[in-house]
Amino acid sequence: MAETASFAGPLAAHWPAARRSVLAAALAAPDRALPVARAEERGVWDLAHGTVDRVSAADLIRRARSDLGSPWPQATATAYARYVRDGDRDEYEQVVFSRQRRLSRAAVAAAVTLDPLWLDEVADGVIQLCEQSTWCWPAHDDSWRRHGSVLATVTEPYLDLGAGEVVGQLGWLDHLLGARLDERVPGLRARIRHEARVRVIDPFVRRRDWHWLGLDGDVHNWNPWIHGNVLIAALRLVEDRAERAHVVDLVIEGLDRYVASLPADGAIDEGYAYWWNGACRAHEALDVLRHATGGVFDASQVPALRATVAFPHRMHLGGDWYLNLADGSARPPADRPWDALHRAALQVGDEDARRHAASHRWSEGAMASEREGLGRLLRALTDQDWLHAEPASPPLPRDVWLESTQVLLARQEAGTASGLTLAIKGGHNAEHHNHNDVGSVVVAVDGVPVVVDAGRPTYTAQTFGPDRYRIWTMQSSWHCVPEIRGTAQHEGKEFAARDVQVRRDEAISEVSLDLAGAYPRDDVRHWWRTARLDRSTGSVTILDSWQLVDPTGAQTPEPSTVHYLLAGDVHLADGRALVRAPGTGTTVVLEWEPLASAVAEIRPLDDPVLSGVWGDHLTRLTIAVGAGSSGTLTVTVEVQG
Repeated sequence: MAETASFAGPLAAHWPAARRSVLAAALAAPDRALPVARAEERGVWDLAHGTVDRVSAADLIRRARSDLGSPWPQATATAYARYVRDGDRDEYEQVVFSRQRRLSRAAVAAAVTLDPLWLDEVADGVIQLCEQSTWCWPAHDDSWRRHGSVLATVTEPYLDLGAGEVVGQLGWLDHLLGARLDERVPGLRARIRHEARVRVIDPFVRRRDWHWLGLDGDVHNWNPWIHGNVLIAALRLVEDRAERAHVVDLVIEGLDRYVASLPADGAIDEGYAYWWNGACRAHEALDVLRHATGGVFDASQVPALRATVAFPHRMHLGGDWYLNLADGSARPPADRPWDALHRAALQVGDEDARRHAASHRWSEGAMASEREGLGRLLRALTDQDWLHAEPASPPLPRDVWLESTQVLLARQEAGTASGLTLAIKGGHNAEHHNHNDVGSVVVAVDGVPVVVDAGRPTYTAQTFGPDRYRIWTMQSSWHCVPEIRGTAQHEGKEFAARDVQVRRDEAISEVSLDLAGAYPRDDVRHWWRTARLDRSTGSVTILDSWQLVDPTGAQTPEPSTVHYLLAGDVHLADGRALVRAPGTGTTVVLEWEPLASAVAEIRPLDDPVLSGVWGDHLTRLTIAVGAGSSGTLTVTVEVQG
């Protein structure tokens, strides 16, 4: 396929015009291109005298020993076919994830000990991946659509996140252990290079219509995630100098499209959970490129990249809770690659972001995890700035307004999660991983959400299919927004907030917005919502005020309602609801005026992704506000005295 016209964005503006010719000269040799010491460098990897994270390395070796002698997890045709048959993608994914994690543990054990036992374990794991029919995850493969096959078409490998993760792992592994593998298993590295070329490098160069390139203007987190892994493969596994520079140049162009899509305020519309596999992946890839070119290609001062380093701490509610939007989780796994955020913060000079990362340092126990891939594991084990970082307190800014996504997060006092925190979003209903949630609010007490956004359940075929909005967590009816005359919000970019106004000062943080445009009705003049945190009273107020068109004839419209999704134990009384925050003894009181009937509906949670965050249920509070053409509802949230 012919190449598309070259794209020039912020990176192109920041770097030399003759990029490809500069790259060919600037790129370090393959054995020096990646920013991690090879196993031969015993000053790093020797467990007794090296600089490696000894506690984490010892923990990995201990767990790797328990793998020895057991069969490698097998990726079966039946598990792969389930995605087409019944929508399940998780069974197959968990198998391939587990074999890749086992291989990463073995690789670290081999680097630390240089024991042939571990080199053999690594070789076995590599062959498992090389003989796996496809590196693509079943939910992404286009084989069913193009060929009617529930299995991968091996002659047309699909380059997705899964393929990127495998080729990246093999590239890092080859860098770490290549010389030792040549001694122990001659021919293995040639097999790695063959599979990398056939499954990733050639498809990447040959096909320039991959949806994740963003040629249609829709650039999302796949872009830096895949490009970052292709970069590792190109730097380590492609020997020809000119070809190597060409592949890296295409990677830079792809990353440039992603960087160009980042708003000036650094916000991620997919939310905090997706920052780690979007903007963070871009920072990691560009950091590798900076190393591989000896600093010639340094992106640390590109404005949007600098801004997005602050996004994680700006979305922090407190403890392990974050403001979740779209498919994100309010309590994501704790083993994020905090070293990557720490490294990026140091490079761009953001002290608050560095403190936020350092707040996740602890003095005892393993810090590095293989769950995030071998490359991230190796960086976490060997980054000396990270290993010597002193634990810090998170910055917890007083309030944050992100204009690009129309998200406000405000707390009572900077530097502490104590008291109430308010968040509200405007935006539109076609954001990445969108939920229909224009105007939705979240309220946390002492950093723990009580008025909540549920997040999403386990991914299935339905999640990204035409029936996505039949999933209850995606519907506005299960977010903290109105239902106007029986009508929920609709998906689509045109269904958006209007006339958004913001106030931020010492006493008040608030957002006012008109929700009328988010609903597929033509009889809504306006539905104003104002969400306010009042620091002088320590209270949150959500005021809804509406004006609807009077019905014609004898038609009686359905009554309107306002929903609030609550976490914890809920007790409903006249005009008020008492909510005890999950895992705490703190209770907040929701009161509403005028007095209106309300129903508390318990939603059992049987999906592990949801129950792992919220426990066994959530509660939807539905306040009836009647069928009138105008009215107001004021909901006040306060901590029970």
